[in-house]
Amino acid sequence: MADTDARRAGLSPLAPYAERFAAATRASGGALRLAELPFLAQVDVRLDPKGPAADAVGLALGFPLPLEPNTVARGGEFAALWLGPDEWLVIGPAGTRTHLEARLSEAVGDRHAAVVDVSAQRTTLQVGGARAAELLAHGCSLDLHPRAFGAGRCAQTTLARAQVVLVPHDEHRPGFRVLVRSSFAGYLAEWLLDAASEYIWNSPDSTPARTLPG
Repeated sequence: MADTDARRAGLSPLAPYAERFAAATRASGGALRLAELPFLAQVDVRLDPKGPAADAVGLALGFPLPLEPNTVARGGEFAALWLGPDEWLVIGPAGTRTHLEARLSEAVGDRHAAVVDVSAQRTTLQVGGARAAELLAHGCSLDLHPRAFGAGRCAQTTLARAQVVLVPHDEHRPGFRVLVRSSFAGYLAEWLLDAASEYIWNSPDSTPARTLPG
């Protein structure tokens, strides 16, 4: 009910956590950066990767859909995440979902394909900083070292038993984007803040985690 009320009010699922994320980021002394990236455009695409619809979508995006499992293709402000042999999640900036869905739908036309706006299904958490992988490792079984899971990769996995899509930042920025279903967003936010307390407490210039607002 709270998630529904927030959407009706035009709020993102994690809007109530903004101050706590900011406080944890400050208290970590730069070791962690927690924030929500709200309202990103997210369009699910299902099609035959060897068919003409795949070529049409690639032309519409300006880059081909990735064909290697668990990889990401990028071009400009958009990215396409491989979710399965015939499924991708195309992500764009906030405010572009209607345009993105229309553009991809027009591209596939009457070919055998499905283009569905799923932007409301998930919100996106940004977990950055030098200790980001260490933080997520508390609740994720993947090897998050850049050698195993670096830029250009993605994975559907579980984090603290919540289903997520995990996307590393590029090689110049340590951290990850965590796409989580809106109904689990609050739970995952609480878990992240609790797990982050270890790094907040040990930061030399930190305020103890128990003093964070909320």
